[in-house]
Amino acid sequence: MPDPSTVLKSSAAAATGTLVAGLAYGSLIERNAFVVREVTMPVLTPGSSPLRVLHLSDFHMRPGQRRKQAWLRELAQWSPDLVVNTGDNLAHPKAVPAVVQAMGDLLSVPGLFVFGSNDYFGPRPKNPASYLFDKSRRVTGSPLPWQDLRAAFTERGWHDMTHNRREIDVNGLVIAAAGVDDPHLTRDRYDTIAGRPNPAANLSLGLVHAPYTRVLDRFAEDGYQLIMAGHTHGGQLCVPFYGAVVTNCDLDPSRAKGPSRWGSGTQLHVSAGIGTSPYSPVRFCCRPEATLLTLIAAPTGGGFAGSTASESQPTMSAR
Repeated sequence: MPDPSTVLKSSAAAATGTLVAGLAYGSLIERNAFVVREVTMPVLTPGSSPLRVLHLSDFHMRPGQRRKQAWLRELAQWSPDLVVNTGDNLAHPKAVPAVVQAMGDLLSVPGLFVFGSNDYFGPRPKNPASYLFDKSRRVTGSPLPWQDLRAAFTERGWHDMTHNRREIDVNGLVIAAAGVDDPHLTRDRYDTIAGRPNPAANLSLGLVHAPYTRVLDRFAEDGYQLIMAGHTHGGQLCVPFYGAVVTNCDLDPSRAKGPSRWGSGTQLHVSAGIGTSPYSPVRFCCRPEATLLTLIAAPTGGGFAGSTASESQPTMSAR
C-alpha cells in the first residue's frame, strides 16, 4: 500500500506543475492569441439593412507591444461600418501614439467611444484576487494623458459619448447613441443623458466602460435596443468548461463576455477585451478579442421598452 505522505506529496507536486504550466501558457501564448469573434444580433428596427460594428475594448496599451499593435492595424480589413471603443486604452503615460498608430485606417471609419478607469489613471501593483472579496475597493495610479487620446480620436471624427447623446447617420441608418463615464470610478451621471432615444432611429445604442447593473438598468428602462461595454476582460482567468468566475463589477459572471439579454427589450454585448494589466499579464481560457457585430433587423421591432421582445437569438463564431 502506498505511503499516504508520498501520495500527498506527489499530488501536490502534480498540482503545482499543472498550475505553473497553465500560468506559463496563459502569459506566453494565450494573452497574445488574438481573435476576431463574429456575432449576429437582431436589434435593428424592421426594414433596416445590416450594420457591421467593430467593438474594441481594453487595449491596456504600452509603447513596446508591437504584436498587439500590428494585429490591431489589421482589423481595418474587416471593413466595419462603425467602430465602438469602450475604453481602457492606456497602460503607460507614453502609449497614446501607439494607440493612435495601431488604430490606423479604423480612425477613418465612423466611431464612438467612452473612456475607462485605465484611460484616466495608470495601473498599480495589486493582488489580482482582491476584488473577489472587496469589490468596492479602487486602486488607481498616476494620471494618464487621456485628454491627448480624446483629442486624437475627435480630430479624426470619432465622437466622445461621455455623458453625451448624439444621432449619427451610418450608411443611411440613424443611430441614436448615448454614453456615460466609467461607473467603476463612480463617475457615471446617467441623469445627464436620461430619456428615451429617438423612436424613429434604426438603432438606439448605449455605451459604458464597466457594465454595472445600475447603468444597464437605466439604459434598459429608457428603451435602448443595445448596450455595449468592456472592462470585465471576459473573466481573464476562466475555468475550463465553466467560464468566468469574476467580472470586477456587479455583473453576473455568466455575462462576462459576449451577447446576452438585459430585461425584456434590450440586448447587451460585453467585450472580453484585447489586453491585460502589466501586473497580471495572463489569460486562461479567455483569448483576447475584438468583436465584429453584424446587427440585423429584429422581427418584432428591436429593443424598445414596451414592445414585444424578439425571439431571435444572437449567434457567434470566432476566427
